[in-house]
Amino acid sequence: MSTTSTQLAEARQLLAEPAGYIYNIMRFSLHDGPGIRTTVFFKGCPLRCWWCHNPESQEPKPQLVYFADRCLQCGDCIPICPNGAVRWVNGAISMDGACRSCGTCVDFCAAGARELMGRWMTVAETLAEVEKDSVFYDESGGGVTFSGGEPLLQPEFLGALLDACRARGIHTVVDTSGLAPRDVLLRLATRTDLFYYDVKLVDSEKHRHYIGAPNEIILENLEALAHAGAAVVVRFPVIPGVNDGEADVAALGALLARLGLLQLHLLPYHKIGIEKYRRLNLPYQMNGVQPPSRERLAQIAAQLEAQGLSVRIGGA
Repeated sequence: MSTTSTQLAEARQLLAEPAGYIYNIMRFSLHDGPGIRTTVFFKGCPLRCWWCHNPESQEPKPQLVYFADRCLQCGDCIPICPNGAVRWVNGAISMDGACRSCGTCVDFCAAGARELMGRWMTVAETLAEVEKDSVFYDESGGGVTFSGGEPLLQPEFLGALLDACRARGIHTVVDTSGLAPRDVLLRLATRTDLFYYDVKLVDSEKHRHYIGAPNEIILENLEALAHAGAAVVVRFPVIPGVNDGEADVAALGALLARLGLLQLHLLPYHKIGIEKYRRLNLPYQMNGVQPPSRERLAQIAAQLEAQGLSVRIGGA
């Protein structure tokens, strides 16, 4: 973050208005909840899913994104980088680990090849963007979805946004991984119309391997939401070779049937986010993995429906 941006963020904090880091606001979304929605993406996530299609969401602070296809290779960014992170390598512009995402090079790039991903926003600023689409919410039964990253990492900011939306009659969905303190989750549950809750693996060791953390807290929080009577739709990303085996699917179905959480969305793995890893100079761990076939998705849906669940392929 540049010095000016840091000063602005600190000034806003001094004003005591709830604020947080947002990295994108997507309008006219049809897959993040009922009706037509605006999805607000929070910055920061405690998990590191191998297949994450929003790697720019993971770090809880702004990140520099480099679009090589836009770069004019003019070299103007090299001398102005205060950390010496930008240099010529084999005749091309390259950026290394010395980058601190200060944003200095963004202001000097005439081609727009560099962007700072993540913006400090107040509740008022965020709601101003959300309310631009209010006519679509009224006509479609839609609203706003808070996603990420992990919105529960910024609970005060999220809570203030939920309260502001409720005061305006805007339907809210919180899309969460469930990895958060239980008191935070249950406190926000009374202010949220609906949860979209990701369950990626029931097996904790596999969860730790592919996602970077065990899942006991996630599953215990899911049970707590069920006991609290919260409205929950579970979302299951179908990742070939990771969680699409019969045993993993059966374990998921048994868990949800026991908890009485019968609404399930199957989200097939896709490769849309691969290019983002290159722009962020991050490794991608799912090279060679192909999206699941329609036939396999239908088989998984049938297996879960036989366990009493109502299954939808894709989000809504």
